Amino acid sequence: MEEEYKKIEKSIIKKYRKEIWGRFVRAVKDYELIKENDRIMVCISGGKDSFLLAKCIQELKRHSKINFDAVYVVMNPGYKKENIDKIIENSKILNIDIEIFNSDIFAVAEKLNKEKPCYMCARMRRGYLYSKAKELGCNKIALGHHFDDVIETTLLSIFYGAEFKTMLPKLHSTNFKGLELIRPLYLVKENDIIAWKNFNNLNFLNCACNFTEKINEDSELSKRIEVKNIIKYLKTKNKNIDFNIFNSTNNVNLNTILGYKKDGNQYTFLDDYDKD
Repeated sequence: MEEEYKKIEKSIIKKYRKEIWGRFVRAVKDYELIKENDRIMVCISGGKDSFLLAKCIQELKRHSKINFDAVYVVMNPGYKKENIDKIIENSKILNIDIEIFNSDIFAVAEKLNKEKPCYMCARMRRGYLYSKAKELGCNKIALGHHFDDVIETTLLSIFYGAEFKTMLPKLHSTNFKGLELIRPLYLVKENDIIAWKNFNNLNFLNCACNFTEKINEDSELSKRIEVKNIIKYLKTKNKNIDFNIFNSTNNVNLNTILGYKKDGNQYTFLDDYDKD
């Protein structure tokens, strides 16, 4: 009888070839996310997105002509024991050899900013992950952000940040020289990840954050849920609304923009308005 993890791997390549595998490979190629001799630290949080990312990286390493290495890392920021046990259980089901390292992010984040622990947590996580990547000799860190994260972040920046800003498929670290963050699931839609999870009867952590139960109307997570619901509603009016939001980030017409920022400098349409 075929082992369970092999059936799961086959479902990525075959059943969800168009929705997941094809879009994953396209993002890797179009955005030049993985190159020869890369050593990638794949970050696993315990959720569906990061575990799928790990499996896709495994499959790419197995089938690609590109020679690269990957290590699969779980940072424990202060999860409850049952959550860590669940992550370990799923890593065995999926045949992923993980390394777990501990941090005290949850405790410190809440102590530093009780009103907005998510902001502090996100900043501290990034620092811990970059440090671990350096320790492991990696030049890239892979995160499980997907298509829906990209368009939600774009709308969040408009609605609550008063700026047009999106989530890039890759990003050089400003504090850790030589390290780059990549998002290989950039083109994969969340509904397809959920479909893959359900098809294989997998049960991942939904949210292991200690602050989830403390969410209020002004929290970052609450705002993201609000934007997610707005997009869901708009899709009932226009089924391509999500693609339109995504494509708008690649079709910015600077001739019609009042102003923009680049490399810390502010520009306005008046700078070139009277130039022939």
